[in-house]
Amino acid sequence: MASRTYADAVAALNTLQTNFAIVDAIRNSGKGMNKNSIPEMVEWCRRIGYEPSDFNRLNAIHIAGTKGKGSTSAFISSMLGQYRFPSTRKPERPLLRKIGLYTSPHLRYVRERIQINNQPLSEEAFARYFFETWDRLEEAARAKGEPPDTTAKPGYFRFLTLMAYHTYMSEGVDTAITECGIGGEYDSTNVLVKPTVTGITSLGIDHTAMLGNTVEEIAWHKGGIMKASAPCFTAPQPPAAIEVLQKRADEVPTKLHVVGRNPLLEDVKLGLAADFQKINASLAVAIADAHLVALGQENRKRQDDMLPPEFIRGLEEVRWPGRCETRREKNIAWHIDGGHTLESIEVAGSWFASQIPPARSRKRTRILLFNQQTRDANALAKALHRTLASALQDEQPFTHAVFCTNMTFREEGYRPDLMSMNTSAAAAEKLDVQRGLAETWRGVDPQTIVEVKLSIEEAVGWCKDVAGVEKGDAEGEVMVLVTGSVHLVGGFLEVLETGKA
Repeated sequence: MASRTYADAVAALNTLQTNFAIVDAIRNSGKGMNKNSIPEMVEWCRRIGYEPSDFNRLNAIHIAGTKGKGSTSAFISSMLGQYRFPSTRKPERPLLRKIGLYTSPHLRYVRERIQINNQPLSEEAFARYFFETWDRLEEAARAKGEPPDTTAKPGYFRFLTLMAYHTYMSEGVDTAITECGIGGEYDSTNVLVKPTVTGITSLGIDHTAMLGNTVEEIAWHKGGIMKASAPCFTAPQPPAAIEVLQKRADEVPTKLHVVGRNPLLEDVKLGLAADFQKINASLAVAIADAHLVALGQENRKRQDDMLPPEFIRGLEEVRWPGRCETRREKNIAWHIDGGHTLESIEVAGSWFASQIPPARSRKRTRILLFNQQTRDANALAKALHRTLASALQDEQPFTHAVFCTNMTFREEGYRPDLMSMNTSAAAAEKLDVQRGLAETWRGVDPQTIVEVKLSIEEAVGWCKDVAGVEKGDAEGEVMVLVTGSVHLVGGFLEVLETGKA
């Protein structure tokens, strides 16, 4: 048999995506999360050769939350990664060797989701572990007399979770930082039996069809990752959410710690910009510290009035593309954040406002590049306008705005890693959401020049034309805020780095 490639793996993986009609039916049914998902996931684990207790070897750190899960996980991975390297003192115990980081969604390449030592799997490694998982599932299906097609495999995210655990077990990973997909209680990552520590980032209203409409209902789901073997650390939450989390902790039982903003971080220049990242970093510090204690890695002097140098280096060196990131080209500064909930859009807006230089005699051109395909896009757009108008004391925060779909390129369409079958292709082609966004923006800011484009490539090209990048006639640096969707940001980075706009 010819060797199967990364492209083959991505093509096969995309067959596991649920089509839009099914997703929409689930969303509209009001049935919420699948309460049988964990028993089902345990069965999938067994089919590829593992009992959930086998994953105890991974010394997992399990992270749930609405906002900041990826950033917090990245901070933890970067800090712990510093303990892989020799220190000036001879350690009493072996240092960490391999650190896994499992996150979602990805930006440009699906292999970004499964990292080891802060590097995505190579294409070769991804293909190898993908098809090992794929083949084991097909063999198990045959043994049970089931058809070995996609019906004998879990869906997209579940499959990747299985594959991540298989990868980390095969690679001998000794710490696996694992980010939940949606919720916690019924999330497919929650087959972990004995994590060293769990963490819950800031909560907000998101995935309401699955998790509920109140912060209390959402807190209940997120608190489902708590385990008796592990302390749980949470960012500050609304009182009602803390009450639910505390009740869940008492039932487990485990100790719940609320982690406020750590004053020791005030003088640390985080690798992730934006002041709000200090909350995520504070939570990450507490979790990383508890993890090291659980592993007996106390080859450092612990002091309450200072951070270990390894922590400081990790916090400064962390990189997480698409989160409060700035990229510059001739005459244009792209300010990029994948904010996609009401709260995260407001945070992205505040961060962008903080990047704008003090007012000068002549108003500068500022452009918004926005999309949100599946949530209340118009409410998010209004929240962004409200946040920036307030921060800038200017009812016209942008001179120009362009709304596009998440399609990467005009001619080629989606690149395989960025294909999504969970949104309506027909609605995207008709630009229904984008035209609605344009009308909404014109309603709150009639002076803004508004445009609608089918693809990200065309939207980026329009921004460059406005900025005069090609002509070189722009006055100073034009600022562009790219936000509203992680999928938009991923496609945007693909367009920017391939230079196709």
